[in-house]
Amino acid sequence: MNKNTKKIVGVALFTAIVVVLQLLGSFIRFGPFSISLVLIPIVVGTALYGIGAGVWLGLVFGVTVLASGDASAFLTVSVPGTIITVLAKGAAAGLLAGAVYKALEKKNKTLATICAAIACPIGNTGVFLIGCLIFFMPTIEGWAAAIGMESAGTYMITTLVGFNFIFELLVNIILSPIIVRLIGLGKKEIKA
Repeated sequence: MNKNTKKIVGVALFTAIVVVLQLLGSFIRFGPFSISLVLIPIVVGTALYGIGAGVWLGLVFGVTVLASGDASAFLTVSVPGTIITVLAKGAAAGLLAGAVYKALEKKNKTLATICAAIACPIGNTGVFLIGCLIFFMPTIEGWAAAIGMESAGTYMITTLVGFNFIFELLVNIILSPIIVRLIGLGKKEIKA
């Protein structure tokens, strides 16, 4: 099998993993949103197949979020704002992970994977927060007030992204380098 065919097959496999993990992950909830286990295959896919693959996998993640109904609370407020935010946060997660990995891979692939695993949820959560500021602040202020919080900013950090971000970050830092390493070992075994 030539290199391009291997890449197409690999990215297709990671695309399927992203969809399945996002759909399964929608059942794991902490607060109002599900945990994004899907960031792991985005990091691994970008480490194996490059920045373009990471952006693609991030967009697939976004489309799956929209199709699964996981963004329904935001869709009721602004359909265009939700679509832009969800697709942009997924693409940013893949782009940032890919750029960080590419910048560091020649020095140390494990370090590159760990840094990409940190960058991915930062991109995802950062763009989500920016989308909230741009498209949803009046609604978020109402949600905060409804539970007795005076600050919408505190509500966004503690309720919308707090635990989810920490969980996603830790899981990414632990699992992504292990998976990339195992795939690398598997490739060496196949060649031997």
